[in-house]
Amino acid sequence: MSGSGAGEGTALPAVTSPAVTGPAVTLLIADDDEVTRSGLRTLLAAQPGITVVGEAADGVEAVERAQSLRPDVVLMDVRMPRRNGIEATRHLLAEAADPPKVVVITTFENDGYVTAALSAGASGFVLKRLPVRRIAEAVRVVAAGEAVLFPAALGRMVAARPLGSAEALPQAALTGREEEVLRLMATGLSNPEIAESLTVSLETVKTHVGNVLAKLGAQNRTHAVVIAYESGLVVPGVAG
Repeated sequence: MSGSGAGEGTALPAVTSPAVTGPAVTLLIADDDEVTRSGLRTLLAAQPGITVVGEAADGVEAVERAQSLRPDVVLMDVRMPRRNGIEATRHLLAEAADPPKVVVITTFENDGYVTAALSAGASGFVLKRLPVRRIAEAVRVVAAGEAVLFPAALGRMVAARPLGSAEALPQAALTGREEEVLRLMATGLSNPEIAESLTVSLETVKTHVGNVLAKLGAQNRTHAVVIAYESGLVVPGVAG
Protein backbone atom coordinates (compact mmCIF):
# COMPACT_ATOMS: atom_id res chain seq x y z
CA MET A 1 0.00 0.00 0.00
CA SER A 2 1.17 3.49 -0.66
CA GLY A 3 1.30 5.55 2.51
CA SER A 4 -0.45 8.89 2.64
CA GLY A 5 1.85 10.13 5.37
CA ALA A 6 1.40 10.85 9.04
CA GLY A 7 -0.85 13.62 10.17
CA GLU A 8 -3.66 13.07 7.69
CA GLY A 9 -5.89 11.20 10.12
CA THR A 10 -8.49 13.50 11.59
CA ALA A 11 -11.29 13.54 14.08
CA LEU A 12 -14.47 13.72 12.00
CA PRO A 13 -18.05 14.78 12.47
CA ALA A 14 -19.96 11.66 13.43
CA VAL A 15 -21.45 9.91 10.39
CA THR A 16 -24.16 7.44 11.30
CA SER A 17 -25.91 5.01 9.00
CA PRO A 18 -29.63 5.60 8.40
CA ALA A 19 -32.34 3.63 10.19
CA VAL A 20 -30.16 2.77 13.20
CA THR A 21 -32.07 1.54 16.22
CA GLY A 22 -30.42 1.78 19.63
CA PRO A 23 -26.96 3.16 20.31
CA ALA A 24 -24.57 2.82 17.38
CA VAL A 25 -21.11 1.29 17.67
CA THR A 26 -18.53 4.08 17.41
CA LEU A 27 -15.65 3.24 15.10
CA LEU A 28 -12.16 4.62 14.38
CA ILE A 29 -10.55 3.58 11.08
CA ALA A 30 -6.75 3.34 10.95
CA ASP A 31 -5.16 2.84 7.52
CA ASP A 32 -2.20 4.55 5.88
CA ASP A 33 -3.86 4.70 2.45
CA GLU A 34 -6.16 7.70 2.13
CA VAL A 35 -8.32 6.14 -0.59
CA THR A 36 -8.81 2.96 1.47
CA ARG A 37 -9.65 4.97 4.60
CA SER A 38 -12.15 7.10 2.75
CA GLY A 39 -13.77 4.09 1.11
CA LEU A 40 -14.07 2.18 4.36
CA ARG A 41 -15.48 5.21 6.12
CA THR A 42 -18.14 5.79 3.47
CA LEU A 43 -19.15 2.15 3.22
CA LEU A 44 -19.14 1.38 6.94
CA ALA A 45 -20.98 4.57 7.87
CA ALA A 46 -23.77 3.37 5.58
CA GLN A 47 -24.10 0.11 7.53
CA PRO A 48 -26.75 -0.19 10.26
CA GLY A 49 -25.56 0.43 13.79
CA ILE A 50 -22.15 1.97 13.05
CA THR A 51 -20.97 5.55 13.59
CA VAL A 52 -17.54 6.45 12.20
CA VAL A 53 -15.99 9.02 14.55
CA GLY A 54 -12.49 9.37 13.18
CA GLU A 55 -9.55 8.22 11.08
CA ALA A 56 -5.84 7.70 11.60
CA ALA A 57 -3.09 7.49 8.99
CA ASP A 58 -0.50 5.51 10.95
CA GLY A 59 -0.05 3.43 14.09
CA VAL A 60 1.10 6.26 16.34
CA GLU A 61 -1.85 8.39 15.33
CA ALA A 62 -4.21 5.42 15.76
CA VAL A 63 -3.27 5.17 19.45
CA GLU A 64 -3.55 8.93 19.96
CA ARG A 65 -6.94 9.17 18.19
CA ALA A 66 -8.31 6.18 20.04
CA GLN A 67 -7.30 7.64 23.39
CA SER A 68 -8.90 11.02 22.60
CA LEU A 69 -12.02 9.88 20.72
CA ARG A 70 -12.67 6.76 22.84
CA PRO A 71 -14.38 4.69 20.11
CA ASP A 72 -15.95 1.34 20.88
CA VAL A 73 -13.90 -0.34 18.15
CA VAL A 74 -10.75 0.43 16.15
CA LEU A 75 -10.47 -1.08 12.67
CA MET A 76 -6.67 -1.39 12.50
CA ASP A 77 -4.66 -1.94 9.33
CA VAL A 78 -1.49 -4.04 9.74
CA ARG A 79 1.03 -2.34 7.46
CA MET A 80 1.32 1.31 8.48
CA PRO A 81 4.26 3.71 8.94
CA ARG A 82 5.79 4.88 12.23
CA ARG A 83 4.14 1.99 14.09
CA ASN A 84 2.48 -1.01 12.46
CA GLY A 85 -1.01 -2.09 13.39
CA ILE A 86 0.12 -4.99 15.56
CA GLU A 87 2.34 -2.79 17.71
CA ALA A 88 -0.32 -0.07 17.76
CA THR A 89 -2.81 -2.63 19.06
CA ARG A 90 -0.40 -3.76 21.74
CA HIS A 91 0.32 -0.18 22.86
CA LEU A 92 -3.33 0.85 22.83
CA LEU A 93 -4.57 -2.08 24.89
CA ALA A 94 -1.72 -1.70 27.37
CA GLU A 95 -1.91 2.08 27.81
CA ALA A 96 -5.61 2.93 27.70
CA ALA A 97 -7.56 2.78 30.96
CA ASP A 98 -10.68 1.58 29.16
CA PRO A 99 -9.35 0.41 25.78
CA PRO A 100 -11.52 -0.11 22.71
CA LYS A 101 -11.90 -3.44 21.00
CA VAL A 102 -9.60 -3.90 18.02
CA VAL A 103 -10.40 -5.59 14.73
CA VAL A 104 -7.28 -5.99 12.60
CA ILE A 105 -7.86 -5.62 8.86
CA THR A 106 -5.42 -6.36 6.07
CA THR A 107 -5.11 -7.14 2.38
CA PHE A 108 -2.82 -10.05 3.11
CA GLU A 109 -4.01 -13.49 4.23
CA ASN A 110 -0.95 -14.15 6.35
CA ASP A 111 -0.97 -16.58 9.27
CA GLY A 112 1.80 -14.63 10.98
CA TYR A 113 -0.28 -11.45 10.96
CA VAL A 114 -3.30 -13.22 12.44
CA THR A 115 -1.31 -14.88 15.19
CA ALA A 116 0.52 -11.65 16.01
CA ALA A 117 -2.79 -9.76 16.12
CA LEU A 118 -4.30 -12.28 18.53
CA SER A 119 -1.18 -12.20 20.68
CA ALA A 120 -1.37 -8.39 20.80
CA GLY A 121 -4.94 -8.62 22.11
CA ALA A 122 -7.03 -8.01 19.00
CA SER A 123 -10.56 -9.40 19.20
CA GLY A 124 -10.90 -10.10 15.50
CA PHE A 125 -9.18 -10.28 12.14
CA VAL A 126 -10.76 -9.56 8.75
CA LEU A 127 -9.60 -9.21 5.16
CA LYS A 128 -10.22 -6.07 3.13
CA ARG A 129 -11.62 -8.13 0.27
CA LEU A 130 -14.58 -9.27 2.38
CA PRO A 131 -17.96 -7.71 1.57
CA VAL A 132 -18.48 -4.59 3.64
CA ARG A 133 -21.47 -6.16 5.41
CA ARG A 134 -19.13 -8.88 6.74
CA ILE A 135 -16.64 -6.30 7.99
CA ALA A 136 -19.47 -4.35 9.60
CA GLU A 137 -20.76 -7.49 11.28
CA ALA A 138 -17.27 -8.19 12.67
CA VAL A 139 -17.22 -4.68 14.14
CA ARG A 140 -20.64 -5.14 15.75
CA VAL A 141 -19.83 -8.62 17.10
CA VAL A 142 -16.58 -7.45 18.68
CA ALA A 143 -18.25 -4.37 20.16
CA ALA A 144 -20.78 -6.67 21.83
CA GLY A 145 -17.98 -8.45 23.66
CA GLU A 146 -17.68 -11.48 21.40
CA ALA A 147 -14.74 -12.39 19.15
CA VAL A 148 -14.40 -12.98 15.44
CA LEU A 149 -13.08 -16.55 15.47
CA PHE A 150 -12.31 -18.96 12.67
CA PRO A 151 -11.60 -22.17 14.62
CA ALA A 152 -10.03 -24.31 11.87
CA ALA A 153 -7.66 -21.58 10.75
CA LEU A 154 -6.90 -20.61 14.34
CA GLY A 155 -6.02 -24.18 15.24
CA ARG A 156 -3.70 -24.44 12.23
CA MET A 157 -1.98 -21.17 13.09
CA VAL A 158 -1.50 -22.03 16.74
CA ALA A 159 0.02 -25.38 15.79
CA ALA A 160 2.46 -23.63 13.46
CA ARG A 161 3.27 -20.59 15.59
CA PRO A 162 2.61 -21.13 19.32
CA LEU A 163 2.33 -17.98 21.40
CA GLY A 164 4.23 -19.36 24.36
CA SER A 165 1.42 -19.75 26.89
CA ALA A 166 1.02 -23.52 26.83
CA GLU A 167 1.68 -23.69 30.58
CA ALA A 168 -1.31 -21.51 31.38
CA LEU A 169 -4.11 -24.06 31.22
CA PRO A 170 -2.62 -26.76 33.50
CA GLN A 171 -1.93 -24.10 36.12
CA ALA A 172 -5.32 -22.41 35.83
CA ALA A 173 -7.34 -24.98 37.82
CA LEU A 174 -10.44 -24.61 35.66
CA THR A 175 -13.53 -26.43 36.87
CA GLY A 176 -15.06 -29.08 34.65
CA ARG A 177 -17.82 -26.71 33.55
CA GLU A 178 -15.31 -23.94 32.81
CA GLU A 179 -13.32 -26.31 30.60
CA GLU A 180 -16.56 -27.25 28.84
CA VAL A 181 -17.36 -23.58 28.24
CA LEU A 182 -13.82 -22.98 26.92
CA ARG A 183 -14.18 -25.88 24.47
CA LEU A 184 -17.43 -24.39 23.19
CA MET A 185 -15.81 -20.97 22.91
CA ALA A 186 -13.13 -22.61 20.75
CA THR A 187 -15.80 -23.76 18.29
CA GLY A 188 -16.76 -20.12 17.78
CA LEU A 189 -20.04 -20.23 19.72
CA SER A 190 -21.34 -16.98 21.19
CA ASN A 191 -22.48 -16.72 24.81
CA PRO A 192 -26.18 -17.21 23.92
CA GLU A 193 -25.28 -20.28 21.83
CA ILE A 194 -23.22 -21.71 24.69
CA ALA A 195 -26.12 -21.12 27.07
CA GLU A 196 -28.46 -22.98 24.73
CA SER A 197 -25.98 -25.83 24.28
CA LEU A 198 -25.51 -26.30 28.03
CA THR A 199 -29.13 -25.49 28.94
CA VAL A 200 -28.09 -22.79 31.40
CA SER A 201 -28.79 -19.08 31.67
CA LEU A 202 -26.87 -16.46 29.72
CA GLU A 203 -25.72 -14.88 32.99
CA THR A 204 -24.28 -18.22 34.09
CA VAL A 205 -22.31 -18.48 30.85
CA LYS A 206 -21.01 -14.93 31.25
CA THR A 207 -19.82 -15.81 34.75
CA HIS A 208 -18.02 -18.92 33.48
CA VAL A 209 -16.41 -16.99 30.61
CA GLY A 210 -15.23 -14.30 33.02
CA ASN A 211 -13.74 -16.94 35.31
CA VAL A 212 -11.98 -18.63 32.39
CA LEU A 213 -10.41 -15.36 31.23
CA ALA A 214 -9.29 -14.46 34.75
CA LYS A 215 -7.81 -17.88 35.51
CA LEU A 216 -5.97 -18.09 32.18
CA GLY A 217 -4.77 -14.49 32.34
CA ALA A 218 -6.26 -14.13 28.87
CA GLN A 219 -6.75 -10.68 27.36
CA ASN A 220 -10.00 -11.69 25.67
CA ARG A 221 -11.98 -14.68 24.38
CA THR A 222 -9.72 -15.11 21.37
CA HIS A 223 -6.60 -15.27 23.52
CA ALA A 224 -8.31 -17.83 25.77
CA VAL A 225 -9.07 -20.00 22.75
CA VAL A 226 -5.45 -19.75 21.59
CA ILE A 227 -4.36 -21.00 25.02
CA ALA A 228 -6.87 -23.85 24.77
CA TYR A 229 -5.35 -24.97 21.48
CA GLU A 230 -1.78 -24.59 22.74
CA SER A 231 -2.47 -26.63 25.86
CA GLY A 232 -4.08 -29.48 23.95
CA LEU A 233 -7.47 -29.02 25.63
CA VAL A 234 -8.85 -28.38 22.13
CA VAL A 235 -7.44 -30.31 19.18
CA PRO A 236 -8.06 -28.84 15.70
CA GLY A 237 -10.49 -30.95 13.73
CA VAL A 238 -11.65 -32.99 16.73
CA ALA A 239 -15.16 -32.31 18.02
CA GLY A 240 -16.17 -32.31 21.69
